[in-house]
Amino acid sequence: MHATHNDLSLEVRSQSVALLNAMLADMIDLQRQAKQAHWNVRGPHFISLHKLFDEIAGELDDIIDDIAERITALGGVAHGTLPEVAAHSSLPAYPLYIKTGHDHLAALIQSFAHAAKHVRTAIDTTAALADAGTADLFTGLSRNLDKRLWFLEAHLEN
Repeated sequence: MHATHNDLSLEVRSQSVALLNAMLADMIDLQRQAKQAHWNVRGPHFISLHKLFDEIAGELDDIIDDIAERITALGGVAHGTLPEVAAHSSLPAYPLYIKTGHDHLAALIQSFAHAAKHVRTAIDTTAALADAGTADLFTGLSRNLDKRLWFLEAHLEN
């Protein structure tokens, strides 16, 4: 941990940084999954899904930056390299050889639902640590993940 004048204790900051780095790995993985879907989707709804997946990936870029900046603001080091993400993401592996919009939607829905559950646990943990700033960041992320999950699921309804 780096020295900082942040008034949260070293123990609280260390625990929050660990949670933030776990979430950083998940969000980088989720962003790459959205790009994988964006690049490889095929079928009758190609253009709308191609655009949706790219929009989601762009939003995740901003989220990733917010998480990494919170880590460094707390005196931590953001673990955003691909080897770190591969080693620490809790998301299900994205299937490489799918192409239909339905299959990409189903894969992303699974990953978004997993990430949303993970972030709600992180909200509770950081709130219990009295790290309101990190809990607030996670709360905003929870709302975003739930919204995007809704958008993805809506495409599968008839």
